[in-house]
Formats: sequence, C-alpha cells, structure tokens
Amino acid sequence: MRQLRVELGARSYPIYIGEKLFKTVDLQSLISGKQVMIVTNETVAPLYLDALKRQLPDLQVDEVILPDGESFKTLENLNSIFDALLQMRHNRTTTLIALGGGVVGDMTGFAAASYQRGVDFIQIPTTLLSQVDSSVGGKTGVNHPLGKNMIGAFYQPKAVLADTSILRSLPARELAAGLAEVIKYGFIYDEAFLSWIEANIDALNACDSKALAEAVYRSCEIKAEVVAQDEREGGIRAILNLGHTFGHAIETDQGYGTWLHGEAVGAGMWMAADLSNRIGWVSDDELLRVEAVLKAAHLPCKPPASMSPARFRELMSVDKKVLNGKIRLVLLKQLGEAIVTEDFASELLDQTLEANYTVEPAVG
Repeated sequence: MRQLRVELGARSYPIYIGEKLFKTVDLQSLISGKQVMIVTNETVAPLYLDALKRQLPDLQVDEVILPDGESFKTLENLNSIFDALLQMRHNRTTTLIALGGGVVGDMTGFAAASYQRGVDFIQIPTTLLSQVDSSVGGKTGVNHPLGKNMIGAFYQPKAVLADTSILRSLPARELAAGLAEVIKYGFIYDEAFLSWIEANIDALNACDSKALAEAVYRSCEIKAEVVAQDEREGGIRAILNLGHTFGHAIETDQGYGTWLHGEAVGAGMWMAADLSNRIGWVSDDELLRVEAVLKAAHLPCKPPASMSPARFRELMSVDKKVLNGKIRLVLLKQLGEAIVTEDFASELLDQTLEANYTVEPAVG
C-alpha cells in the first residue's frame, strides 16, 4: 500500500492506494460516530457491499443502492439518499461511504455536504476514472438537463481508498474512459508522465497491476498537488478541466451516459489540442502525439459528427468557466503545460468545431 495526503489544513485527508485495501486499512478507525450509510449502485453492490460491511462490525450500517449510470445522477436520486438517512434516523455524527464510480462519489459527497449541514464521508472509488479524478479534490454534485455538474458543492472527504485490485474487473470501455483522465495529467502537468503512459499503454490496456498502480499513484499525486494550491478552482486547479468544456457539451447533447465521461473528455482534449495548434502553441508533431496516445487507449479523438458548431457554442455557453459572457477554455501551451484563457480568435474556435462536423443529408 502507498499513501498520499491532500494538504488542505484542517480539511487535509489521506489517499490510500493499493490492493485489497478492505483488509489492509482499518476502515472503522476512520469513522468517528456509530452510524454509517453506504451509498452504492446496482452493479457494484453484489460485488463488494458485503465485504465492506464486514469491515464495520461494531457500527449501525445502512445502505442505499442506486441505479447505475450517468443518467441517474439527478436531484431525484439524490433525494433517495436523504430519505434513507432520515428514515434510519442518522444523526450529525454519521459517516457516508461512497462505494462506486464517479456518479456514486459525486452524489454521496453532495449528500454529505447537505445532510444536517455537513457530515463526514469516505470515498471508495471502484472505477479507474473515479480513482484518479473524481474521488479526489472535493467536487460533488448532480447533473441538470441543461448542463453537467451545475448543482453541487466543494466538500472534501475524510479519506479515499483506491483499491487497484478492483480495476481488473472493469469492462474495457470503462477502463479506457479512466485512462482519459490519466492521460490528461500528462498533457497538462507532466510531459515525463505522458512519456511513461505512451511506453506502458499496452500494459495499462491489459490491466497490468503494476502499471495501473503507478498510473493511479502519479495521477492522484498530481491532483493532490494542484488541489492543495487551489481548493476551490480560483486559479491553477482549472487546468484539470482540459477537454471538459467540449466534453460536457458532448455528454449533454448526446444524453448523459450515451458517451462515457472519459470518452467525451478524450474527444474534448483532442479538440483543445487542435485549437491550441491553430493558435500556434502546440506543434503539428505534438498534435499527432495527442491523437496517437488517445487512439492507443481506445478513446475517440473526434466529437460526434452530427454536433454542429452552433450546438457546441450553445452548450459551451453554460459552462462554469464562462465569465462575463466569454467562453474560457483550458488549452495547451505545449505538452505538459496548460493555460486557462479566453484570449483566442473566435474564428479559430469555429474551425475546430467545424473540423469534424458532417451535415446530415436531406431525407427524400
């Protein structure tokens, strides 16, 4: 087991990374009260819920099992967590445990931030994407039909347990979606890590335990460094959103869950790199390198061909980074260095948006 720490003063917390963490981490010692509410989903519950409950023998342990999928990340399903907490009479010393991927983690964290104005919660992420991204940093929330993650709160967990042995059971598509966020850290922060990913992509695709453990550790290490500098995304933390403004537009247009979050981010990162190239920052060779590593990870490099530039602009205009009516994007000065900027020619953005757009032929 390896351990990191997110340094946020009184809100600091550990990240445990390794195999079979239910057996190696004293989970009960992380819980201050006598009540626990485990929030999981229909896919994860049959696999890991009983094993988790066995680690909490001296506590009142209740559970909420949500439907699985991004389309269920809604206020309605969030309310089912509150219903269970109130029905089971959980008090202000309760601890919520998120056992699942990013949807479960985001909703559990938001419920913890809101229930009785804030209770403890622990993240046990079960997908690669949630282990390297959404479980760390305190972003919580739900989706709205008009925009992804538009309702939520910054609320830090008490601990994160990233059990890499769980990743070997992931479907190939879910693994690829997680690799998008791993690759992102190389694009925005650490070109040497990107080189490592390129050299080890076959091992990562094959769920090699050593390769996955290193990828999770370095990804969490980078995110912890960035979050410690900027907890509420007033500055450098925004670079973690590379590809997300484009990607969230794709998810909203296609319907939540049709494209996995990591797939949409993969296409979004290519679009951000393409725009960076048009501006003159990223070289042609670097753009080819972006495309190659995304393809090697079995990720889409282009958005849906049916999404028009006008539709992209409509959806991007409600992104959280829009300021005073101007679209702000995370772009690349070079591989390993990102910037948040609104200083780009509108026509260059249009060129990127038009690069893969195909007009549907008329019917009849």
